[in-house]
Amino acid sequence: MSRNDPYDEISLIKACSAGDNKAFKKIYDKHSPTMYSICLRYMTNEDEAKDALQEGFIKVFKNISSFSFTGSFEGWMKRIFVNSSIELIRKRRKHLDVSELNSNEIKLTAQIPTGELDAEKMMKVVQNLPEGYRTVFNLFVVDGFSHKEISEKLNINENTSKSQLFKARKQLQTWLKDWFK
Repeated sequence: MSRNDPYDEISLIKACSAGDNKAFKKIYDKHSPTMYSICLRYMTNEDEAKDALQEGFIKVFKNISSFSFTGSFEGWMKRIFVNSSIELIRKRRKHLDVSELNSNEIKLTAQIPTGELDAEKMMKVVQNLPEGYRTVFNLFVVDGFSHKEISEKLNINENTSKSQLFKARKQLQTWLKDWFK
């Protein structure tokens, strides 16, 4: 059974839908590293990312029978994990509104990793952004949501989304410029 065989994944999804715990574990083992990295992009630390990962997999397995086999299963899962991460942010802060987003101060003493820039280090740099900046940055740049979609997801104005993205990019440029001096 090939790890990348789409029929293999279809069989696992169908088995999981029927309540097969072994299929559940195989899906978890195969997809948890990717889904964890998504959660880590949105959350402040590893413990929060683990909570988002757990919440996401609970939703995946509760709703796996609703997967329609149109489009990729991983893409379907990614949407669930992005939404689970956002829900945890909302629960922690009740909801992101304009005053909360604008009250985030940049961590001027953020620890930027040294050495060559790779995806893992860039993720750590992004994690140093204030929550509002980081959330909008990830939704727009990494996950490809429009400002309208972001405003709906976060219950904020579209212009606030644009402003948060601008500020996030500006701060990242400053940090990276200083880093590469």
